[in-house]
Amino acid sequence: MAGETILTVVGNLVDDPELKYTPAGAPVAKFRIASTPRIYDRQSDQWTDGEALFLTCSVWRQAAENVAESLMRGTRVLVRGRLKQRNYEDRDSIKRTVYELDVDEVGPSLRNATATVTKTHRANEQQQAPPPAAGARNTEQPIAQPAPQYNDQPPF
Repeated sequence: MAGETILTVVGNLVDDPELKYTPAGAPVAKFRIASTPRIYDRQSDQWTDGEALFLTCSVWRQAAENVAESLMRGTRVLVRGRLKQRNYEDRDSIKRTVYELDVDEVGPSLRNATATVTKTHRANEQQQAPPPAAGARNTEQPIAQPAPQYNDQPPF
């Protein structure tokens, strides 16, 4: 959508992703990331941690299930999504504002880690995958379940 604020954030998962389902059955995973800049202090000739940014993220549908299965607390991730602002009143009638990220893409950072990618299949896709390229490892495991029907009702 035009006018949305798109962000890419690199950080560490603060908690394990929490997978829930809407009343209509749509999976949604929530997780928080912390992104801490490193700042060079010329006087002390050392790197120090700057002020950490904590951001709550939500990811939907198949990606939500993939995130919940693949990522855990402490994992360094790259997250790309749309920044959303939400206003509410707390129990003491104080107006609050929170910023959250509706995630479009998420993955582990390979800066200091390795990952093995396993592609998931939708039920309406052809179940037989093409043969792997010469020298490639075939780690795909087709899923034989029908895809559930989703709508975008909030789970919380």
